[in-house]
Amino acid sequence: MFKVRGHDVHQCDSGWVPVFVDQDKSISLMSIGFLLEKPDDAVIWRGPKKNALIKQFVSDVAWGELDFLIVDTPPGTSDEHISAVEALRPYKPLGAILVTTPQAVSVGDVRRELTFCKKTGLPVLGIVENMSGFVCPHCSECTNIFSKGGGQELAKHAGVPFLGCVPLDPQLSQSLEDGRDFIQEFSKSLAFPALASIAQHILAGVPTGSS
Repeated sequence: MFKVRGHDVHQCDSGWVPVFVDQDKSISLMSIGFLLEKPDDAVIWRGPKKNALIKQFVSDVAWGELDFLIVDTPPGTSDEHISAVEALRPYKPLGAILVTTPQAVSVGDVRRELTFCKKTGLPVLGIVENMSGFVCPHCSECTNIFSKGGGQELAKHAGVPFLGCVPLDPQLSQSLEDGRDFIQEFSKSLAFPALASIAQHILAGVPTGSS
């Protein structure tokens, strides 16, 4: 998505130097993918080794001054999630954004993630419903291929903010595959106002002076 595959991670006095997306260093990334010899190598590690690396990504990377630190995790409530929460706890994380698709199976997974957040004391900033309808690339009509409203209903039931829906949009998918700037190139896409609205909802819920 950011066209940084193949970039190397270097060491400095403060620890690992993250990979920067642009010359202005406006976005910095860290991933285990940067540490592999080959991009197709599998990471076959037991829990303790993975958990130790997660803690290193938080404490041993020279992040510098950040507006936000976003940790993208896979679905579920595994050891990795517990390690991420514990590693970030000293920095008082703002909370979690949970993403679901409309189907009942996905909503069930996110319901368990809500329970995880409650038990670990992690605030929930809100829920996003992804793949909420398909946007036709020819006529721009949105069709609900799956069901619709599962994320909103879950948010209502759990008493957490519903941040919005993101439709399936071929333009968005293609821009991510090609590493293109979706906001600049496809501002007329139906996914654009949806993503912008979600971002505004998230920022509106962030206390002034937080980082």
